[in-house]
Amino acid sequence: MKTVVITGSARGLGFEMAKVFLNNNVNVVISDVNEENLKRAKEKLDSMDSQAKAESCICNVTKTDDIENLIRFAKEKFNTIDIWVNNAGVNQPEKAVWELTEDEINVILDIDLKGTINCTRLIMQEMEKQKSGAIYNVEGYGSNDAMMLGLSIYGTAKRAITYFTQALAKENEAKNTGVIVGRLSPGIMITDFLVNAVGDKEKIVLSEKTKKVYNILGDYPDIIAKHMVNGMLNNKKNNVQIQWLTNGKAAWRFMTSSFNKRDFFKALDEGKTE
Repeated sequence: MKTVVITGSARGLGFEMAKVFLNNNVNVVISDVNEENLKRAKEKLDSMDSQAKAESCICNVTKTDDIENLIRFAKEKFNTIDIWVNNAGVNQPEKAVWELTEDEINVILDIDLKGTINCTRLIMQEMEKQKSGAIYNVEGYGSNDAMMLGLSIYGTAKRAITYFTQALAKENEAKNTGVIVGRLSPGIMITDFLVNAVGDKEKIVLSEKTKKVYNILGDYPDIIAKHMVNGMLNNKKNNVQIQWLTNGKAAWRFMTSSFNKRDFFKALDEGKTE
């Protein structure tokens, strides 16, 4: 039975992927910095009917000791780690670069970029020893060079994640490690991530124009998670991109938006989504 470790998985896409993995009889280790959220998530996973098991471990991806502990914990529970998903991330306050504080910039880059790099560095050392495994990094706004006010640093981090993952895939080929590397491109997910910055420390007030685009292109994470997990479980290729919101799908959404009305933000405003 395979084992997956997912960072930042107490809620949102990470948690939904954990559920799908369990439904596919894959052991899961979820991790997060918030102990209360992690406990609730573990209880929900334990209530599922699956032959696989779920474990939880607190991990701050900006701390090497925490990452090493997460790897050690997963191996103690399940012997090997077959899939590692770097999902942990925070959003940016809706501000221009010069309006951000140094602390805000550091938090975004430390979690979204350096956290992914350090998790990858440490899990690669383990996977290289076992000559197998798969690492998937989550792309986001900016990965395809898109730009908009209020997402400059977040976009910089995500553009760097794309380059880093492609470079890592090339290195794996050159070193013949037996490890495959890929990118998860989920598109726009309707969770409270959209309205919270630097964790849950600051609220983001989205413009009506932005909400309109998100209503057209967005989807709930449970729908996206099924596509992501199915892609990971069936993938055998290195340097792959598993993409939900393709250009064709986005074009179709815009063409049909006049009669396919959706309003995700009422639920977000009422705090009914994760």
